Amino acid sequence: MATDFQKLADGIEAATSVMSVQVKEDGSMGELRIVAGNKAYIDAIEKPAGDYHMNSDKFIPNSIYTDYVPRDLNFEDYCFRSAVQKKCLHSYVKPSNMPVWFNMTFLPAGPSEGNIHYCTYTMEVNFRANTKRMSDIDPELASAVLETCIKLRGASDFQAAMQEVIKDIRELCKAEQTCILLTDRYEKTTSVLCMDFAEASSVVDTGDRALTPGMPDFYEIAEKWEELIGSSNCVIAKDEHDMELVKERDPEWYESMKASGARNIVLFPLKSQDELLGYIWAVNFDVAEAPKIKDTLELTTFILGSEISNHLLLDRLKILSSKDMLTGVLNRNEMNNLVERLSKGEQDAGMSVGVVFVDLNGLKTINDELGHGKGDDLLRDAAKAIAEVYSPERIFRAGGDEFAVILAGVSGDELLKSIEELRKVSEKYEGVSFAIGGCVESDSSKVREALKIADMRMYEDKRDYYVKHPEMKKRLS
Repeated sequence: MATDFQKLADGIEAATSVMSVQVKEDGSMGELRIVAGNKAYIDAIEKPAGDYHMNSDKFIPNSIYTDYVPRDLNFEDYCFRSAVQKKCLHSYVKPSNMPVWFNMTFLPAGPSEGNIHYCTYTMEVNFRANTKRMSDIDPELASAVLETCIKLRGASDFQAAMQEVIKDIRELCKAEQTCILLTDRYEKTTSVLCMDFAEASSVVDTGDRALTPGMPDFYEIAEKWEELIGSSNCVIAKDEHDMELVKERDPEWYESMKASGARNIVLFPLKSQDELLGYIWAVNFDVAEAPKIKDTLELTTFILGSEISNHLLLDRLKILSSKDMLTGVLNRNEMNNLVERLSKGEQDAGMSVGVVFVDLNGLKTINDELGHGKGDDLLRDAAKAIAEVYSPERIFRAGGDEFAVILAGVSGDELLKSIEELRKVSEKYEGVSFAIGGCVESDSSKVREALKIADMRMYEDKRDYYVKHPEMKKRLS
């Protein structure tokens, strides 16, 4: 007697469907169909909440599941393990592109009919994360996640701690390579936070940006990963069949990975408060460990996203406190800190110190006649000119239209040569004219004396400028 799958689905109040899984002769998964669905499930397809749209808004029993939603490797894997391997499975995840959490249960159903196997799929939508459900994991996995938390929370060196974490993740996945890649959608850049390779890794850097990204345009590849992940929360491509999805959605990266020796990949987004920070991946992992890897990384990436966000926030605050936001050079506060360290012999002890004071001629006149916007442009150009001659970590905006450069281990002749170079460079920038003064002291602890003399010489140079250019009405103080 054939099983009444519609009656089975209707007997469950939560949104439930019965899925059929075809098994091919080689043991791999074939077609995955939605055999039946109860009213709550059909309503989710035909009357989806919010702005979400299905591929089709009319439910037809026994349809291939991709008639309604994009292909999802994780959903396929759960259906296969439940229907074919007869496992009772549970998952609690947040799709990458939806502001909700899905509480999902998969139960084997049957009996099987030849190479067709069945399972039920029940889903509950939560608009807020249920932390109890998120933490309901195997004790061994919980221990691994807890260890990650302890390493990050107790770390004085965040970079070193992250390197330990990415190595632990590689060993957990039994992978040949793992990486955390940060993305900046405003600057459209990527940067590697940490990476780890197995000793006998077959993954190679082919120079085409596949698994060791370093070229500026790698962002163009990473930008496609949100579409690659789609309505899931990760991509776990275990074999060539699964890798076809990667090939379809990001063909350039697929070809690069194949050339680099990648056979499979795990890819998780790293987010904090729904802000995408980057991605974590594992290449050539142990396929037998795929369920364990997914369960562990789902929670680990949740924690990593928070920790990385805090670290990036601290970096931003440090930048805000140390840099002049208009010109991009270091600010007066950082200059004072360096002067204090030099005076106490805490930095560059026993070395000479050279100071260059640079004042932008005519800024007041420009502001009065053309407005502060033009004056700001002039200040930015001035900073660019100075940065062509001196290292950024030694350039400071001392105030208004004044910049200071503090150098270590420089001779008087070298300082004069750099000043002449700066005068030539300034000619490249329209409207930029500098009054410059410099001084070298043999002992870096005498930096304050060097500052006073350089400042005095800069004002002497400025007076000469206004004698030659009386039209630039500027009050000297």
